[in-house]
Amino acid sequence: MSGKIKLLVMDVDGVLTGGELPYFAAGDKFKTFHVQDGLAIRLWIEADGAAAIISGRESPAVVTRARDLGISFVEQGVTEKGSAFDAACREFGVVPSEAAVIGDDLPELSLMRRCGYPIAVANAAAVVKRAARYVTRRSGGAGGVAEAIERLLRHNDAWSQVLTRWQA
Repeated sequence: MSGKIKLLVMDVDGVLTGGELPYFAAGDKFKTFHVQDGLAIRLWIEADGAAAIISGRESPAVVTRARDLGISFVEQGVTEKGSAFDAACREFGVVPSEAAVIGDDLPELSLMRRCGYPIAVANAAAVVKRAARYVTRRSGGAGGVAEAIERLLRHNDAWSQVLTRWQA
């Protein structure tokens, strides 16, 4: 696969977060996100990349984080991620080979096998790592997404343009 990647699809728990599911006594959950992942997602979008979140769980924090980062496609509570992946591809006018998927566990495996650039975070299940074209050194929720985005920007020959903005 040598074409440019135009769409980045991310899971949440274990990819954008560390994978923990902390609960308050009343049953409410909260999520924490890594600041470097957020900047990288913004840079990806500024470099004309599209971004999507597809998650098996639902959380208002994900909607807020996506809005803060400029991610317009968010599907939560998805048990079969394939149809959401297809919807994201249609929304952004790409074919699956023009998409990258960052995953950590079995629900992302079918998407990773269909996309053009499958990526696993360092804390991913072994079977997910085996399906990946690239495995990050950093874990989900600890900059793994930022590392993956740098890799994709390099693949798209856009990394030097991103760096130019910050070296002025």
